[in-house]
Amino acid sequence: MKLTTGQSGRRGIPMPLWLQGAFESVQLAVITAVLILVPIGAVFFTGGFGNPPADEIARLAGQAWLLVHGVPLNVSMVTGASSAQGQAGVLSLVPLGLTLIPFFLAWRAGRRLARASYTDQLWQALLGAILVYAALGLATGYVCRTSSAMASLPAAALVPLIPVTLGLVIGARREAGTWGTLIGVDAAARMAAASQISRWTGSYLWSAARAAFLAVLVLLGLSALLFAINIAVHWADIAAVYQGLKAGPVGGAVLTLAQLGYVPNFTAWTMAWSSGSGFSLGVGSSVGPLGTAVAPVPAIPILAALPVGQLSWGVLAMVLPVLAGAAAGWWFLREGENHFDDWLAIRIRQRWLSAGLGTVALAAVIGLGAGVLGGIAAWFAAGSGGFGRLTELGPDPVQTALWISCEVALGVLIGHTAGPWLEGAKARRSAREEFDPFADR
Repeated sequence: MKLTTGQSGRRGIPMPLWLQGAFESVQLAVITAVLILVPIGAVFFTGGFGNPPADEIARLAGQAWLLVHGVPLNVSMVTGASSAQGQAGVLSLVPLGLTLIPFFLAWRAGRRLARASYTDQLWQALLGAILVYAALGLATGYVCRTSSAMASLPAAALVPLIPVTLGLVIGARREAGTWGTLIGVDAAARMAAASQISRWTGSYLWSAARAAFLAVLVLLGLSALLFAINIAVHWADIAAVYQGLKAGPVGGAVLTLAQLGYVPNFTAWTMAWSSGSGFSLGVGSSVGPLGTAVAPVPAIPILAALPVGQLSWGVLAMVLPVLAGAAAGWWFLREGENHFDDWLAIRIRQRWLSAGLGTVALAAVIGLGAGVLGGIAAWFAAGSGGFGRLTELGPDPVQTALWISCEVALGVLIGHTAGPWLEGAKARRSAREEFDPFADR
């Protein structure tokens, strides 16, 4: 094996890429486990769990580690004197905010592995990291099995790879700069070798996909703002629930941390609520912009912010997806990749007809893409709380996708149609300021 000189100036044997990937994977898992174990240990040492053995707390932390990575847990609870009397269910409501911890740690690891690898060797480091993380997940699922909660071993091995692999690949791509540098395939050269029709089609669909992503991103941002405003309005009710729980400083802090982990979920629920499809807070419940009908909910402070009764202003929230679609339509106009409209203009002499058909087709494509992305976000944010009525929590992905598709498409029609007038107003204003810099003063 060839000796090399490292950054420190010392000569030595280089670490194999698969071993470096394995080291990064172990480091990622340990840091995530420590961040989960610290609050659970704080509650344990302050007597919040009673007096259970330390190994039960360690298994609880391992189960939380699995849930943070998206692994559903099969849970059971004894309700009678006999062990045969009880309830069983699946806990699959994943705290997406905490899932960002392994994702961003994997993003950092992917960048480090990309710096240490040549273009045609990166797969070795990534494969080593993925295999080791799958083994760690499998071991955690096996060791942390209890009579009240356990994870399927295949799920414990494979599901944690979803956020970790995404983080590794995105981080490596960020460090490499382009996919061509990352995987050795020059996408630009391949596109240049394609026909004109293929290039136009690819550019049109890629721009439409980015516009759909922009629409969902804007909608999630507006939903997060609406959620924050609702929290501020109902802050007194939330504080009252905190006081009623009497969890103490440590317990209150851990409860707040757990709720913060579900903030992305609540944002996606707000997105579904503003679209009109609403979300469920238990079997048979309905939370929508026109009214809320739910049974008594658990004493969780954040749930005190639920809008209740008939909401006269709720219909105004349904404007948010339309605004997001208008932003996407205007962005697509500025991108200048509406090649389908160009193709229609060549074949249809009436410009009003070709422009109308092109705009409607664009709205349908972007609306469809936004609906798919919104439905995926709703699917990730929903889940089961384990038992009884709480087996249905969150929005329905299909209904959310349909509502968002229609509303974003309407917004795209508005934004893409009004865009030329808005751009013209900006151009006229810029020309006026260039001619007379004191015109607005």
